Amino acid sequence: MLVLMVVVLALLVSDLLITNWLSDGIEKSQAEKASNIARITARSPIVINGLTHHVDENEIQTFTSEIKRVTGVNFVVVMDMKGIRKSHPNEKEIGKHFVGGDEGPVLNGKEHVSIARGTLGMSLRAFTPVYDKQHKQVGAVAVGISLEQVNKAIGKGRMNIYVGVGVGLIVGILGALYLARKVKQILFGLEPKEIAKLLEERSAILQSTKEGILAVDQTGMITLVNTEGIRFFHQAGFNGSPIGKEIKEYMPNFQLDTVFGQGESLLDQEHELNGITIIANTVPVKVNETLVGAVTTFREKTEIKILAEQLTGVKLYAEALRTQAHEFRNKLHAISGLIQMKDYEMVSSYIAKVADQQRNDLEFVVSRFKDPVLAGFILGKLSYAREKGCEFVIEGDGSIPKPERQEIIHEMITILGNLIDNALDSVKDRPVKKVTLRFDFYKDILVLEVHDTGGGIAKEMEKQIFIKGISTKGPNRGQGLYLVQQSIERVKGDIEVYSKEGSGTTFIVTIPYKNDK
Repeated sequence: MLVLMVVVLALLVSDLLITNWLSDGIEKSQAEKASNIARITARSPIVINGLTHHVDENEIQTFTSEIKRVTGVNFVVVMDMKGIRKSHPNEKEIGKHFVGGDEGPVLNGKEHVSIARGTLGMSLRAFTPVYDKQHKQVGAVAVGISLEQVNKAIGKGRMNIYVGVGVGLIVGILGALYLARKVKQILFGLEPKEIAKLLEERSAILQSTKEGILAVDQTGMITLVNTEGIRFFHQAGFNGSPIGKEIKEYMPNFQLDTVFGQGESLLDQEHELNGITIIANTVPVKVNETLVGAVTTFREKTEIKILAEQLTGVKLYAEALRTQAHEFRNKLHAISGLIQMKDYEMVSSYIAKVADQQRNDLEFVVSRFKDPVLAGFILGKLSYAREKGCEFVIEGDGSIPKPERQEIIHEMITILGNLIDNALDSVKDRPVKKVTLRFDFYKDILVLEVHDTGGGIAKEMEKQIFIKGISTKGPNRGQGLYLVQQSIERVKGDIEVYSKEGSGTTFIVTIPYKNDK
């Protein structure tokens, strides 16, 4: 409707302006035409000689009649200085005074144009003085064009304008309808209010997202960054708005060729932002199968590490509890069976044995591992080893005190949990199933040693086992030792591997460990 109103208004204004301009133009054109004919007639020797009586005056009538016929004007009148006609379309009017009252200026030597009523009705008149060879005025010429003729010319011009306006209006209406349909199709049939609401909702979602989000175009220029992304950049020392700048200024290792050239997604990529490490996922954006840019979501690596550590710790705690519960349930089944057999003496003996074993394990572990979380974890692994039918031996002089920072316990659980689990897996098919955990704590240095009687690790695999996804146990493995390596790096420790095929494997971990004094 707005487009239609604009089109109609534009055409109406154009019609008004053009019509007025055309009317003025046609009127001036007709006046100029009459003036030119009057000048030509006034300079004719026949007219000049006729007014100076050098030729018969009747020749003036013959000449002006021919001019009138050729030019199509309403009349061509030649008059002397007294205003007496020497020619007229109606020969009966020859010799009479010029009618109209507008001949005064021309008899005084001035050209002019006027509109007046004469014997032939209302007409547009052009007057020109006639001079002899001595440049003395001897008369005047009046050329008239009927106003009806002028109005017809104006009307014809207006009709052409109206036709043009009508065609323009029809085209404008059709164009407006097409445009409205096309725009609505492009906007998925949504109205402006719906689009505004949708945009506000999407913007709110984008800005409230915990992850940093940025978008780049095909040239690598940043076109969008959410609030969290800007916070990351400011934290990394990048001031000002990143929009309009190259992504390489912020992420030098951003692989534009891979994303735009091959159209591939880049997942879990690490980038350094002035000392802050982020993990980024970049996905190409396609519109109608055409690559138009890419969207990157990123988060600080430290946050992801904390989440991973928490999940790993929870998993290990849950596994330890599950193992203890399973072992305890088996013992309850044994006690229940003895009671049904009414062998109460054996029940008493079995309960005492279990209680002694539990007490011995508890006293042994608690006396050597002073941190309750670590002690509970070790107890769980003892139960898990017994369930697997494996001998789990703990050796070490003295004890491991509680740490100065509790965070190190989570790292130790990740390290020991994965090393012990790997050791138990490696001996499950061996004739001798034995896993040994040795520890030594001296001068703020803790040494942990996990040894198994498994089949060992091939020499060529020793340097690869800490790489994510590399495992000697088959596909979809290779996460445990990778996590061990990450935890050791975080506590600024060291790990060594000694293995011999057929004779087992030993992992020695050295960790700076300050106790809680």
